[in-house]
Amino acid sequence: MHRRRRTALLLSAATVAAAPLLSACGNDAHPGAAAVVGGHRITVAQLENRVNEVRDAQRSATADRTQYEQTVARSGTLTRDTLQGMVLDEVLHRAARDAGVTVSRHEIQKMRDGLEQQTGGARALERTWLQQYGVAPARLDDNLRLQIEAQKLAAKLGTDTTQPAFWKALSKASDELDIDLNPRYGTWDVQKSSRVDAKTPWLREVGAGQRTA
Repeated sequence: MHRRRRTALLLSAATVAAAPLLSACGNDAHPGAAAVVGGHRITVAQLENRVNEVRDAQRSATADRTQYEQTVARSGTLTRDTLQGMVLDEVLHRAARDAGVTVSRHEIQKMRDGLEQQTGGARALERTWLQQYGVAPARLDDNLRLQIEAQKLAAKLGTDTTQPAFWKALSKASDELDIDLNPRYGTWDVQKSSRVDAKTPWLREVGAGQRTA
């Protein structure tokens, strides 16, 4: 499961963190957009929804408010990490498409069945992916599909997801997609297929009891 866990960490939607306020987002070129990827807008509302899915799942999985607040307090970049995950998903899709890689529903279910056996059932798997990778239960199958996609792409390239050849394919896809992040979330490094943090001292962190606005 080590390889799967590495890939899950790579492709997870977020890490457990406190979310910055999202009000008044949007840049001059793309108002209301958190990012534009290949001409497709990832809106602030879509980003908010993803963040709140994780927050709601975390709240449901914790016994009390104090435990939930401790979960939130463990790190501080959920919104930005979630956006990176959403963009990286698109990059991986493009790289896989360019290489002729596809993933079937059967492959997703097979991986899920195997992971459920290893973790102790469906609920245990959902809890593990939420706690370790910040993936809400509703997004679990999507995340597993991405893992399979990454593994099949790496295999087709004759490498694995830790090697430069794999990341070179993602860099090429990043360049093709002409990724444009809202400046408050940083910039996109094409070579690394990763978000680079911008210095945004005006961003406030939402308290444990608040949702993004």
